[in-house]
Amino acid sequence: MESIWGRKRSGRIFLEETGSVGQKFGRLKNSIFAEEDSSMAADSGSPYNDSSSSPLRKSPWSFHVASNCNSSAIEDTNFSPNMLMGSLIREEGHIYSLAASGDMLYTGSDSKNIRVWRKQKEFSGFKSNSGLVKTIVIAGERIFTGHQDGKIRVWKISNKNSSVHKRVGTLPTFKDYLKNSIKPSGYVEVKSNRSAVWLKHLDAISCLSLNEDKTLIYSASWDKTFKVWRVSDSKCLESIQSHDDAVNSVVAGFDGLVFTGSADGTVKVWRRELQGKGTKHFFSQTLLKQECAVTALVVNPDATIVYCGSSDGLVNFWGRQNHLSHGGVLRGHKLAVLCLVAAGNLVISGSADMGISVWRRSGSEHLCLSMLTGHTGPVKCLAIERDHESASDEIRWILYSGSLDKSVKIWRISERAPPMMQSQNQLYSSDSKRMQNSLTVAPSFSSHGRISQRK
Repeated sequence: MESIWGRKRSGRIFLEETGSVGQKFGRLKNSIFAEEDSSMAADSGSPYNDSSSSPLRKSPWSFHVASNCNSSAIEDTNFSPNMLMGSLIREEGHIYSLAASGDMLYTGSDSKNIRVWRKQKEFSGFKSNSGLVKTIVIAGERIFTGHQDGKIRVWKISNKNSSVHKRVGTLPTFKDYLKNSIKPSGYVEVKSNRSAVWLKHLDAISCLSLNEDKTLIYSASWDKTFKVWRVSDSKCLESIQSHDDAVNSVVAGFDGLVFTGSADGTVKVWRRELQGKGTKHFFSQTLLKQECAVTALVVNPDATIVYCGSSDGLVNFWGRQNHLSHGGVLRGHKLAVLCLVAAGNLVISGSADMGISVWRRSGSEHLCLSMLTGHTGPVKCLAIERDHESASDEIRWILYSGSLDKSVKIWRISERAPPMMQSQNQLYSSDSKRMQNSLTVAPSFSSHGRISQRK
């Protein structure tokens, strides 16, 4: 199912240089990171030191930022505090993955490049040999990237130059793969009359997730399995044949639980248990079984709630407080939910309908705060970081959204934003027990920077 939304599209997409509330965007030019193999990555220093001498001075990236965005428009009751701050436009590939850490943003695309941004300015970049970058996670000083070719690559920031990222390994390691390949017990049957080494994924990596203490990393794949890796030594601990179709998402949650979602329409729960010096995962229960594919999962660790997005545009959720009983359904999209992110009291969904729904949890209820519009292609990935510039009495977040329109958009999201008001055009609703069944449409930012209503 995900491969449908991952198809390449011809043509170049440009965003008009206008911003939120009709304000003009300024355009900042940056030099491009010279494309080269990661193993040869710029040992001599940053490729950005002298942009004037670069033969590639015109970058395929442009940063658009509102030139005179002020608080008066936000304070006006006719506007939502949730607003578009700017766009990072990329012309070289569709954006498939994002990861944010502090002031750093990593973006992955089908160009096989991983770009690094610092404070919304191009900072560095590195390139894999093959396989579009479908997922990125950051574990301390190491960056793990999952690829279409079924490989997980490991990168590390150079101690001498923070702009240089060097490839330091691949999962599984060559040593472990060779060790298992010479033993009959190292093989599993994958098809009739065909076997393969058990610790290697045989199809695209769809998702990576770290456990709570960042000692384990989970990889989900279209080969119907998820695998468990130890971060410290890159050793594969387990491979679990978990679903009857592609595993689209895996997320490590609370209480040692792991959740997997598949194109077979199910969400399954796995329980991690310690066995001696090792660990073992056991099937616990099936939370959901439906006809349409499960496309995204996310866990809110503070609220201990797991959210599930599906190809029918719905978001289901379950809470630990109710022993993982079904909590309700969020209805905010017309097409498939392709990505989810949760932070504080918020859960945010991106969709093939090009919109981003922002929900605030209040007890067992969910209120729709905004439908953010502006992308001209499916929203494929989301990342979120705390906005440390927000006032002490307000909790704000910086949201990054990556799309198949080749752009990354930057939004400022407030937990104090007013809920959407009633509209006859479209209903955004939650099926939570005490939830009202209709919510109003709030102002949203279109690709032309105007305040517009969703039609």
